[in-house]
Amino acid sequence: MALPLSPRRVTFVGIAVIVIVLLAWMVASYNSLVTRDQAVSAQWAQVENRYQLKIDLIPQLVSVARQYTQFERSTLENITRLRSQWQNATTIDQRINTSMALDQNFFAIRVTYERYPELQSIQLVQSLMFSIESAETQIATERMRYNEAVRVYNTKVQTFPDLVWAGAFGFHVRTYYDPIPGGP
Repeated sequence: MALPLSPRRVTFVGIAVIVIVLLAWMVASYNSLVTRDQAVSAQWAQVENRYQLKIDLIPQLVSVARQYTQFERSTLENITRLRSQWQNATTIDQRINTSMALDQNFFAIRVTYERYPELQSIQLVQSLMFSIESAETQIATERMRYNEAVRVYNTKVQTFPDLVWAGAFGFHVRTYYDPIPGGP
């Protein structure tokens, strides 16, 4: 047996359906806004991650380049000093000892360059520049992805019907990454 449909009951059911639809819309909008907001935050963390790589990389590579440059400089200074000693030697023993020291320095250089021919300071500088360029490329890519995530989020925050709930729940437009504010 069916319950009679009184106007009061129809009104109550209608209001309940409207409330349920509004609640479902509110929950769906809120969850979508949170998801987009978290995507923006996660992408910014990736930008920072790439910057940290660059920050960590630069001193390490500069140190390696400086150490190797110092090795080359000290080796050349030793050879120059030993050459002068050999030229100024007055006895055979002095020349023999100086010759042996020179041979040892030349042997060390030859072994180093034979084992590690890429270890020339100019190549280390080139490697440093390549690593920095690579980090900059990665940073640019992550910034682009961040700006895309901000665009998607901001579109959601500023378009109807989500803008109704965005304001109510404290979601605000996020800032794009602009390395040159007001620039091209």
